[in-house]
Amino acid sequence: MMNMISWIIRLPIPLLLMLGEVKISRGIPWERLSVTREKYRKTRIEQYKNYENVPQSGESSEKECKPTRKGGNYYEFWRNTRSVKSTILHFQLRNLVWSSTKHDVYLMSHFSIIHWSSLTCKKTEVLDVYGHVAPCEKHPGSLLEGFTQTQVSTLAVRDKLLIAGGFQGELICKHLDRPGVSYCCRTTYDDNAITNAVEIYDSPSGAVHFMASNNDCGVRDFDMEKFMLSKHFSFPWPVNHTSLSPDGKLLIIVGDNPEGIVVDSQRGKTITPLQGHLDFSFASAWHPDGHIFATGNQDKTCRIWDIRNLSKSVAVLKGNLGAIRSIRFTSDGRFMAMAEPADFVHVYDVKSGYEKEQEIDFFGEISGVSFSPDTESLFIGVWDRTYGSLLQYNRCRNYSYLDSML
Repeated sequence: MMNMISWIIRLPIPLLLMLGEVKISRGIPWERLSVTREKYRKTRIEQYKNYENVPQSGESSEKECKPTRKGGNYYEFWRNTRSVKSTILHFQLRNLVWSSTKHDVYLMSHFSIIHWSSLTCKKTEVLDVYGHVAPCEKHPGSLLEGFTQTQVSTLAVRDKLLIAGGFQGELICKHLDRPGVSYCCRTTYDDNAITNAVEIYDSPSGAVHFMASNNDCGVRDFDMEKFMLSKHFSFPWPVNHTSLSPDGKLLIIVGDNPEGIVVDSQRGKTITPLQGHLDFSFASAWHPDGHIFATGNQDKTCRIWDIRNLSKSVAVLKGNLGAIRSIRFTSDGRFMAMAEPADFVHVYDVKSGYEKEQEIDFFGEISGVSFSPDTESLFIGVWDRTYGSLLQYNRCRNYSYLDSML
């Protein structure tokens, strides 16, 4: 993953036109603008500059892509919340929005970690990382002096545990049902220390763990029952994202290499490479059945894999604008969402073999996407200096039988 650069200049959008996400709430006054939405969409697709580490990777990947049928209607628009300003710190890292219930979502807003309740329509600051953050509990290996002005590069929330990863290898662990911060540590003092991704999971013993993927080529596993590092694996290139299989036995490792790898989660040994992508990868996710997983790449594709036959990917799904920077499956395995850097989130019907999709179309950089654990809500963070917001979609349900009983 690239170090921090001044990437704002890559965005050719006038700020007024970045109000495009308001179209979802039927509020953008396109009739008063000098361009129609359709014409601007066409221009946007033609002019958006996808970031590539391997030149022409996006164009080269097109021949393998699976055609999909658009028009799916799986999640319907519910609310565009402009009072919640979702932000991004690094242009390649887009895992900064997490839903813990269908009404509760956590996200980064500048130097604050914010909780938003769609039930009460209230936002609350959970943690101010600009000021001094130090643990209020004493655990071996915890940095009691804490951190100041932490630049949060990635975030993860599961149940009542929140983990924030920083640009200097910082890890801040907070239990949402306890006051203060539980644990702070620095994964590495390497110059290339950015925490690229964090995944929280339950170990076979029932203990809560999390894995941190770092730019120093390391993947570290932390036991949150003992508050200590339990495993540390090193790889030949910076690791941008890691996903643990539902049975806890396999890891998908992707990073600054076109090939990903499948790894034994206990020993860190490579089982097999994943060949097909043409650029660096920044996203991965397992389907809950434990057989299927997905990887997202800067070649503008998401590849679907079957662990039972990794000689080639099952499907190659194409984005419209740029890299696939975030992937999520619903907990019931019915849908998969893949997010581009801006403007488009694609929701695929897994049962159809990824042949049918709902394309969510707006204007703005995407800070993260998250399904609620019960699959009822889909949250999308939209970043803009002035018009950042949080989009909420609710799952479409067929209640005709129930309705007939009323």
